[in-house]
Order: sequence, then C-alpha cells, then structure tokens
Amino acid sequence: MNRISTNIAVLGIIYILGSTPAIVSAQTPQATPTSDLQEQYDEGVNRYNQGDFKGAIASFTEVIRLDPNNAAAYENRGNARDDLGDRQGAIADYNQAIKINPNNATTFYNRALAYDRLENNEAAIADYNRAIELNPQFASAYNSRGILRFALGDELGAMADFNQAIELEPDRPGIYYNRGNVRRRRGDNQDAIADYNRVLQLNPQDTDAYFNRGIAYYNVGDHHRAIVDFNQALQLNSNYAEAYYNRALSYSAIGNNQQALQDFQQAANLYQEQRKPEYYQDAQERIAELQQ
Repeated sequence: MNRISTNIAVLGIIYILGSTPAIVSAQTPQATPTSDLQEQYDEGVNRYNQGDFKGAIASFTEVIRLDPNNAAAYENRGNARDDLGDRQGAIADYNQAIKINPNNATTFYNRALAYDRLENNEAAIADYNRAIELNPQFASAYNSRGILRFALGDELGAMADFNQAIELEPDRPGIYYNRGNVRRRRGDNQDAIADYNRVLQLNPQDTDAYFNRGIAYYNVGDHHRAIVDFNQALQLNSNYAEAYYNRALSYSAIGNNQQALQDFQQAANLYQEQRKPEYYQDAQERIAELQQ
C-alpha cells in the first residue's frame, strides 16, 4: 500500500516524487501458534493486502488478545491504522512492537513513514537512520529518507540516498525517477534525462516520467523533444494540466503562439476545475500576454 508521497510543486513545473510502500510483516506469529492465532493472523494479512484496513485491525487485535507479545501483529495493525489516517494510533502500535522486538528494521521504517506523514521530520529521519543501521541493505529506507531529505532541501543527502538505493535495487524505476528530479533541481538536466530514460525503459507507462523529462528537455532548449514528451504524458492522462501548461511554454518558445494559446486555455480550464486559483490566474496572464 502506498503510504507516502511527497509533492514539491513550482508553478507550471511540478516535481513528483515516487511513493513508498508500507512493509507488511507476513511472518508467523512469535508465540507457538494455535490454529486460531495463525488463522486470525493470516486473515489480517489478507485483509490488509485487499485494502480492508478496518477488517485487518479487527483481525490483528484478536491476535494481540491471544498473544499480547506478538510484535508483528502490533506492527501490522499500525500499518492499517496509518492507512486509515490514524497516525498517532499507528505510532502507538509501532512503539509497542519496538518494545517487544527492538531489532526489527521494518518497524522503524514503518514508524518513520507515520512520522513523515505527521511532518515530524526529526523523528522520521531518526527512524530511517535506525532502520538502515539494522539493515544496511534496506533500499526502501534509503529511498524514503532521500525523499524526505529532498523535501527539506538537502539535495546532496537525497542524492546520496538515491544512489545507494539504486545500487541495492537497480531495477526499481521510482528511485531513478526521484534521482532524476534531484538532478534536474540542481540544473543537471542531461543526467536527469538519463534517469528518466531508465524509468521509461522499466515502465513505459509512467506519465510523470514523460512529463518531467519534457521539463528537462525544455530546460536544455530542446523544445521539440519536450513537446513530444508532453504529448505522451497527455495521451496517458488527458487531465494533466501541468502538461498542457508546459507544452504551451514549449510551443511559445518555437513561435507557435496559436497552439500555445490553446494549451494555456486548456490548462486554465483544468486548473479552474481542480481548484487551483493561483495556477489558473497565471495561465490567464500567459494568455493575455500572447494576445497583445
């Protein structure tokens, strides 16, 4: 289940970092399992994986009643609570799981995600650090810490984390995507393009990778390739207002003001529908400038 997504938006140019999945503990309960205990535990895992978080909470609560020292049940109940938006309840469960088993890297990782969602950045970083100390091969922890570091403006720290995550999991497209965003933010557009290329090799349907590669092409003055990428993003998502807006910028840069006007108007319409008044006003100002 996707439990964290960091968005950093600049008018007309959007940076979207890949989301990070929760880690569900499917291990056998710690106590010698009775049939009821194992059945409840397995039912909880299945319900969680099916998106039935309330049902999962009920199942894991029953496991805890039968086995009060079952760290995995506390952790998984915490995951379900976090997915329902109960961050404090989730953290309470993670705390109990850590009290029972203080050496489980995934529990620290999942608690970090909950702290991250609460914008308790210091606690989140500390838990990502601890998860990595316990499991230096924990690619998801490096990736999530990199996302948070990037959001906090620590671009070098984020880059180091994404590099390490890629070394550990070289076929995971979201990490290349995240590193591409950092590289582009730092003005390294060519290397960013290389990262987006890798994303699209691994996942040719990644709308945001096409969009962000289009931005990188725009930044290096290759407006025709930028337009091709914005076209592809819009083919995959016809309501992508930022793609219309940035394609309009590209058309304007090559002197096709008529097409630019159409795209700015479409972006304005979508921004209005999406209740983004500042973006809508900016698109309207762009239209007025072209009509002068």
